[in-house]
Amino acid sequence: MSTVERVERGMLTVAEAAWELGLKASTIRAWLLRRKNITFVKVGRCVRIPREEVLRLIRENTILP
Repeated sequence: MSTVERVERGMLTVAEAAWELGLKASTIRAWLLRRKNITFVKVGRCVRIPREEVLRLIRENTILP
């Protein structure tokens, strides 16, 4: 499955989520290991982050004047 198809379905890899948030993939992996305020799906070694979760993180961490 291509990246475009995965994004359209609403599931992102760690690298894709990191790119969307402007972070390093290692930061996202550290959050996942610590179970730090991020919902994810794991089947075996395959980890996916719902696109809505990335949007939620952006919404909740946006600072308005």
